[in-house]
Amino acid sequence: MSNTALRMPSLPTEDDLPCDDGEPMETLRHRLQMELLIHSIDPWASARGDCFVGGNMFLYFSSEQVRGKDFRGPDFFVVLGVSPRERKSWVVWDEEKGPDLIVELLSESTAHTDKTEKKRVYQDRLRVAEYFWYDPWNPEDFAGFTLTDGRYRPLLPRTVGRIPSPLLGLDLCWWDGSYGGVETRWIRWSTPDGQLLPTAAEAAIAAAEAARLEADAAKSAAEVERSKAEVAQSEAELAKLEAEVAKSEAEAANSAAEAAKLEAQAAKSQAATAVRQLDAEAERAAAAEARARDAEAELARLRMRVSGS
Repeated sequence: MSNTALRMPSLPTEDDLPCDDGEPMETLRHRLQMELLIHSIDPWASARGDCFVGGNMFLYFSSEQVRGKDFRGPDFFVVLGVSPRERKSWVVWDEEKGPDLIVELLSESTAHTDKTEKKRVYQDRLRVAEYFWYDPWNPEDFAGFTLTDGRYRPLLPRTVGRIPSPLLGLDLCWWDGSYGGVETRWIRWSTPDGQLLPTAAEAAIAAAEAARLEADAAKSAAEVERSKAEVAQSEAELAKLEAEVAKSEAEAANSAAEAAKLEAQAAKSQAATAVRQLDAEAERAAAAEARARDAEAELARLRMRVSGS
C-alpha cells in the first residue's frame, strides 16, 4: 500500500472519527480474553518501545468504512515500528501503516465473518502479516496464518495449542487458569520455550512473592547465624568450664603430689629417726657389753688375788 493511497486529504483524522459505537463485547469471557492478550504483551511492548497494542478499537482504512459500510475493527492488534503513544482509533492514512498482527475472538454471531470477509480484508486490503482467530467458548477453534506471496498460509502449531508468531518471536498458547475470576482455557503470549509473559499485575505479585521469599530466606539465614552464635557461645562456655575443671584437676594433682612429697619426707624423717634410735641402742648395747666384759675381767682379777693369798 503506497503512501499516496494511505494519505487521502479528504479523509478525517482520529479526532474527527467515532471511537466508540457503544456496543459491548460479545460476553464477559470475550472481554477478559481481549484484556489478557493486551495486558500480557504490554510489558513486552513497553520494553521494545516501538509498537502499539490495541484492542476492541476502531481501525479506519477506507472511505467506505467512514461512511459506515465496512466493519469497525479487530479485537486485538499489534503495530510494529511506531510510537506507543495513546490513540483514540487506528487511522491507517494518518499512521501510514496498518496492523502487523491481528487476533479475532470468535463467537456464534461473528465466526463466519471473521473466517471469511475479515480474513480477506486483512489479506488483500490491509496486508496484515499475521492473522489469528480463537473462540473463547470453544478453545479447539484456534488457528494462525502468515501472509506469504500475498496469500494467508496456515502457521503450523509448535505443539497442540501453541502457535508461533514469527513476526513477534513469541507464541500464542493455551493456558488453563483463572483470570478476572473466571477459571477456563485462555490463550496468552509466551516465549518460544514456553515461559508465559506475565501481566503487570502478575509480575507485581511474582515480585512481591519473590521479595517475601527473599525476606524469609534472610530471616532463616539470620536465625541460622543466631543459632550458630548461640552454639559458639555454648561451646566457648563449655571450653571455659573444661579449662576450669582441668585447672582444678591440675591443682588437685599438684596438691596430691605435694602431699605425697610431704608424706615421703615424713617417712624419710621417721626412718632417719628410727636409724638414729637403733644406732643409739646399739651403742648402749655395746657399752653394756664392754662394761660386762670389764666387770668379768675385774671379777677374774679379784678371784686370782683371793686364790693367791
